[in-house]
Formats: sequence, structure tokens, C-alpha cells
Amino acid sequence: MTTALITGSTAGIGAAFARRLAADGHDLVLVARDTTRLREQATELHDRHGVEVEVLTADLAEDKGIETVADRLGDRRKPVDLLINNAGFGNKGRYLDVSMTDELRMLKVHCEAVLRLTSAASAAMRERGRGGVVNVASVAAFVPRGTYGASKAWVVQFTQGAAKDLAGSGVRLMALCPGFVRTEFHQRAGMGTDNIPGWMWLDADKLVAAALADLARGKSLSIPDPRYKALMGLVKVTPRALMGGISSRTGRKYGPQ
Repeated sequence: MTTALITGSTAGIGAAFARRLAADGHDLVLVARDTTRLREQATELHDRHGVEVEVLTADLAEDKGIETVADRLGDRRKPVDLLINNAGFGNKGRYLDVSMTDELRMLKVHCEAVLRLTSAASAAMRERGRGGVVNVASVAAFVPRGTYGASKAWVVQFTQGAAKDLAGSGVRLMALCPGFVRTEFHQRAGMGTDNIPGWMWLDADKLVAAALADLARGKSLSIPDPRYKALMGLVKVTPRALMGGISSRTGRKYGPQ
């Protein structure tokens, strides 16, 4: 029996990972800020799938929260075999319209927490010669669009670089880059979604299934849908200046800033 730790587990992609991994027989460590929701989720998954579920309340925008989760990942007596770094959010507003406090809080969660938790998990996994880390980024990482996209670009570059450094150690690292997924993400950020075309939406459960298959294949980057793979192919061949204008207009219309 293996154990998976999932940050941001109570909603969206994190909840989909929890459902799938519990159904596959993995014990879980669920991490989020809301203790009540965590306990409800833990009870439901335990009762439905018979797995052990540990609850860890932590705010990854705070040093104490990051340290709490890093300590759990580094506990050699209760090893974690799979880390899903999923916690994240977007800010509503264009650059300079968002407060510096909110910008730094996002970078804390998207970059510093991912670095520190990946490092804590990978060090313990390397000692055992096995383990996996999935860092949830976004297709926004591949277009020049604001601080959200920049933070996710960091996640992709960091993860792929670390994956190369750990090649042959038994530790697999993968950056997961979804597009629009029907979750609480936009609602929490106060963003409307009525203007997003239906074809752009992804199902969280299918997304997770594709991501886990890519991790098993040893991929360091997963764009788990043919539609977004095609779009990212177009991004690669589009001149940077032109792409900047397109992504700016699209970002103002559809996504976080």
C-alpha cells in the first residue's frame, strides 16, 4: 500500500486526484486550509474505498504551513510515495491592478511552496529509490500573460530541470499543464466563466486519469488533452510579438491575470 499527499485536495483537480488515488487503493494525506472540509472529504473517501486518510490543515501562503507539510513529507517513518502539488489560485485584475500583497502571496504558493515541498519529498524518495511528484501548472505557462502565467512557467521549468537532475534515481517528476477545468478556481477568484467556449472546458476526472498515465510513462510534462496539445503546438510556431498581443486579449477575456 502506497501513500499520496495532495495539496489543495478539497476541490477541483486536487479532489479529482484524491478520488482516483483512493479508488486505486492508495492511502492519502489531504492538505488544505479548511479543516471541516478536509475531515468531511477524509471520511467520505475512507468509507467508500477503505483506505487510510490523514488530514493536514495548512496554509501554503504562510511559512508555518509550508513547514508543516514539508515535515510530513520528510517523515521517514511514514513515507509518502506520491506528492501532488496542486494548491494554487489566480488574482482578478491586470498587472498593477492587483495589490503587491496578493501578488507575493500567489508566488509563495505557486513557486516557493512547490520548491520546498518538492525538495522535501524528493530527498526522502531518492533515499528509498522510488517515488513521484506531480506539480500542477497550466497551459498559461506557455504564453506571455501576466504573473499567473509567469508563476506557472516557473513551475514547468523547475520541474523539468529537477526531473533531469534526478534521472536514474527512481524519482519521477512531472509538470501537469491543464487548460480550463470545471472547478471552484474561477469562482474563488471572482472571475466569470459564461464567456468561455464550451469546447475549452476539461473534465477533472479525465484530466487526472491522463496525468497519471503520463506519469507512469515517465513524462516530465503532461498536457492531457488533444485540444490543448494542438493549441500549444500553434503557440510554438507563432511569433513571440504576435503571441503577446493575442494572449493579452485572451487573458483579459478568459483567465487570471
